[in-house]
Amino acid sequence: MAIGLSACNKTEERTTGQRVDEAISKTEQAAQEAKKKAETAAGEVSDATRRAASDAAALVDDATITTKVKAGLAQDMDLGSLKIDVATSAGVVTLSGPVKSEQARERAGQIAQGVSGVSSVVNKLTVSGG
Repeated sequence: MAIGLSACNKTEERTTGQRVDEAISKTEQAAQEAKKKAETAAGEVSDATRRAASDAAALVDDATITTKVKAGLAQDMDLGSLKIDVATSAGVVTLSGPVKSEQARERAGQIAQGVSGVSSVVNKLTVSGG
């Protein structure tokens, strides 16, 4: 009888099936967490790719604007022979260098402003005699 009573006090051990179920549950949770992390990482990569493409497009646009402004200045009879530096950043064109007159300075600014994609012109051209 003592053996029977001691057997009743024994705590019930988990069955193999219960342990398998618990392991499966933990694996499913880990898989869900991994999936969420992968989705987050994919979203971050996608955002970074879009930003890089946008930045590259802006650089190409700035280079195109600079080229068009330089071409416009070269075609002008009064400005074509002058060394006018043109720099473009985010659609803002900066002109610098010497010009022969205030009219030439203004004309260079007008040519730059007339190029498609130019948002503003910073005219740093200086009038020098000669």
